[in-house]
Amino acid sequence: MKQKVASRSIKILVAKLGLDGHDRGALVLCRAFRDAGMEVIYSGLFATPDRIAQIVEDEDVDVVAMSLLNGAHGTLFPRVVKTLKKKGIKDVLIVGGGVIPDIDHDELIKAGVDHVFGPGTTLQTIIDHITTGVSKLRKI
Repeated sequence: MKQKVASRSIKILVAKLGLDGHDRGALVLCRAFRDAGMEVIYSGLFATPDRIAQIVEDEDVDVVAMSLLNGAHGTLFPRVVKTLKKKGIKDVLIVGGGVIPDIDHDELIKAGVDHVFGPGTTLQTIIDHITTGVSKLRKI
């Protein structure tokens, strides 16, 4: 079933940040989002926060879905949020996932990440969260 909110498909950027060369999970997410009817952009490996912000600006994405498995989430996720804010981009849902300890979730949310998904989260749970979040953003 296509995931449309307010008459157009959700456009999502799946971002692999920093020196994390493990993208199997990110590619699974790309396919799941595509199969759910979303327009998917994949950053490729080793993206910087500046590169992510530029893609968001150029492509007018609704969602940034960041994936990290290397432990740099505490630095890179907040940098993406700050870089987007510097560019004046406020109407984007920012989510993260990967192997991120539960103890770090609250700090990432305080930094501006909407939600953090851990290992074992179902694809449908992620898709539902994104669809609901974009609906709320588009009503603003």
